[in-house]
Amino acid sequence: MRHRQTLLVAGAVGALVLGGLATATLPASAATSGCAVTYTVQSEWPGGFSAGLDVTNLGDPMSDWTLTFDFPNSGQKVTQGWSAAWTQSGASVSAASMSWNRSLDTDASTSIGFVGAWSNANPEPTSFALNGTPCTGSTTPTGGPTTTPSEDPTTTPPPSGPAPQLSVSGNQIVTEDGEPYRLLGVDRSSAEFACVQGKGLFDSGPVDQASVDAMKTWNIHAVRLPLNEECWLGLNGSPSGAAYQEGIKDYVDLLVANGLNVILDLHWTWGAYTTGPDWHCTDVHATCQKPMPDAQYAPQFWAGVADTFKGNDAVVFDLFNEPYPDMASNWDKTLGWQCLRDGGTCAGIGYEVAGMQDLVDAVRDTGATNILMVSGLEWTNDMREWLAYKPNDPLNNIAASWHSYSFNRCVTESCWDGEIAPLMQEVPVVLGEFGQDDCGFDYMQGLVDWADTNGMGYLAWTWNPWGCTSGAVLIKDWSGTPEPGVGEGYRSHLLTQSPYL
Repeated sequence: MRHRQTLLVAGAVGALVLGGLATATLPASAATSGCAVTYTVQSEWPGGFSAGLDVTNLGDPMSDWTLTFDFPNSGQKVTQGWSAAWTQSGASVSAASMSWNRSLDTDASTSIGFVGAWSNANPEPTSFALNGTPCTGSTTPTGGPTTTPSEDPTTTPPPSGPAPQLSVSGNQIVTEDGEPYRLLGVDRSSAEFACVQGKGLFDSGPVDQASVDAMKTWNIHAVRLPLNEECWLGLNGSPSGAAYQEGIKDYVDLLVANGLNVILDLHWTWGAYTTGPDWHCTDVHATCQKPMPDAQYAPQFWAGVADTFKGNDAVVFDLFNEPYPDMASNWDKTLGWQCLRDGGTCAGIGYEVAGMQDLVDAVRDTGATNILMVSGLEWTNDMREWLAYKPNDPLNNIAASWHSYSFNRCVTESCWDGEIAPLMQEVPVVLGEFGQDDCGFDYMQGLVDWADTNGMGYLAWTWNPWGCTSGAVLIKDWSGTPEPGVGEGYRSHLLTQSPYL
């Protein structure tokens, strides 16, 4: 990996300056322009490389921007980019802002990047310009009045006070005061896998006040926590049983006290799925995603979770992560929907299945009144027959759980209008997971825009600093530094949204 360096190109004299940024004192009446660029070769291999650029506007606020630079070597090319519209003509490269990152206030920065190809050599560019202004690391008067940057009037404050108690009313989720409310936030993965992989409860990630404060800087109002069935029940893993349960409860209590609603999701379960493709889970233990929850332990799991959190309706129960019994039945959708609701002996699944009705009953038998989220088929991207197979809830306190990734079947606005919008007329629909497979934000931007228009809540996968190499990773570190593209785009969008409709 090559070193990181800050390029402050002194255009007038052609010198390369490394280090801190120069500043200039300007008359109060003068408008200014100026910029700085940090170019980082993140990795390099024979014939290829990836690079990231941090672009800082040092001048007056701008509502649109284009960064330009020239490659020193004719064999260097951008092959794929993110967080900007990338074009190249000869050695000249242009990166234009996207809809979600086009505004840059004074001293504001944005991160963009690309994957490139090279031959013979891969030298770093030595000069950059933003909207035609050389990025020298200093400001230049351009005449006219200055513009004082102000807070974006559409930015909403982070949550304060405890999270609201929630219930379903008609086709909306509402607070205890009857106000329509959207679950807006992120998934935090690891409690579903860390305990069975020797990594503790949260894969060494913090669950303290500072980590919650980092979420609040993104205006996150809800967190979805995937859980492991065997660890909760003390059947496998470490921690497990009481220690696992206590760790989950402590974190849920912290989140709720800070104004963040929590969705608890049954993610990994017991039961060997031996008839599916090789890439599916054949281990009988809860070490991966099964097509359906098991009758042996899943109702017991939900009875325990419901008994722990009953009386706290700021917590929502997502009964099972991403069912795919339709694939197990050779894509017979009728058999798939029947299995999803009723469980029992299901085609292609070698263990006794707990249907959604079984899990609804397990929760309600404890006296818990929490909202229940119920999935669809095809990894809960297919919601077409959800209403016909909706389980019976004596409290009628059920929302539909939908997931949408760029590689799923239903990924167009016409599909959402045709399949999801009609369901939203009858019940609340929560987009419990969504993302795209290239670390960008264009698919996600279209999806959240559609969701906002239709009053839907959504939670992006995932608030874990795993490094975004193929998608679905929002942060670089636990302090909430956003990943270029996906993280920056989502954070910027959340900061304009309120959970109250």
